[in-house]
Amino acid sequence: MTTSGTDTPGSAPKAPAKDPWDLPDVSGLVVGVLGGTGDQGRGLAYRLARAGQKVIIGSRSVERAEAAAQELGLGIEGADNAECARRSDVVIVAVPWDGHAKTLETLQKELVGKLVVDCVNPLGFDKKGAYALKPEEGSAAEQAAVLLPDSRVTAAFHHLSAVLLQDESVEEIDTDVMVLGEVRADTDIVQALAARIPGMRGVFAGRLRNAHQVESLVANLISVNRRYKAHAGLRVTDV
Repeated sequence: MTTSGTDTPGSAPKAPAKDPWDLPDVSGLVVGVLGGTGDQGRGLAYRLARAGQKVIIGSRSVERAEAAAQELGLGIEGADNAECARRSDVVIVAVPWDGHAKTLETLQKELVGKLVVDCVNPLGFDKKGAYALKPEEGSAAEQAAVLLPDSRVTAAFHHLSAVLLQDESVEEIDTDVMVLGEVRADTDIVQALAARIPGMRGVFAGRLRNAHQVESLVANLISVNRRYKAHAGLRVTDV
């Protein structure tokens, strides 16, 4: 008597591997963008809302958030950061690096149980250009995970051009989004959100301990953009 594969006599057949591109329907999720009045936050809010997602922009100033939401249209709402976090299913953190820790510390209660997507890039700038900073925790995403122990922290949307995101004449943004996190179901949701934006694709890129090099790569892209007068993105081949 012979057996095939790794099955042993009497054992149940091994379940087929999950298709990595079988992603959940996220169209009904409310997405909040903390720092949604900045260039990156506004761009992400605009693109997701344009794709049909319900979006709330968050800011320290509710007036600024409401003004930005009105300018963008597409049903986007504005709120202060706390209200934005409370009302959202998924919360994208797009605040400046120097305000990252303080913002998250003040929102720990509102972000309990929430899926948090950190897209902050810790960078410094001098006469030689942009360079990566190394947070004590290892990365901005890992800092978020430390500050938000009761949230589901992931990392994504680091390498997107704010100029392209906000340009209404650009129909598709031809780029991949590297997604990192500890729980595959959470990274699947973030990948699916990225895929809502025409031209984009979310690609799983490892656990949060690998976030530093993903965040740091933005310094290289800034150099590419300056040298070639471009708005460079990334494509992962053979997947």
